[in-house]
Amino acid sequence: MECLYCKGTMVQSTAPFSVDRKAYHITWAEVSAWVCTQCGEPLFEEKEVKHIQNALKKIDEETELLALQNAS
Repeated sequence: MECLYCKGTMVQSTAPFSVDRKAYHITWAEVSAWVCTQCGEPLFEEKEVKHIQNALKKIDEETELLALQNAS
């Protein structure tokens, strides 16, 4: 596989993933990904992206519940 950015070689490895959402920041230290051996750019496959999206949806729901409790 070829890197979309620098045309380097992609290898199966892990990469960190971070996101800032509403009232929180979350980081996963190691998510399965294709990583460029030249520039380090990660490429996450659809399966990992779906897992991340599902986890963030659950965290969003819990964060909303916490905010409602604090507002009472």
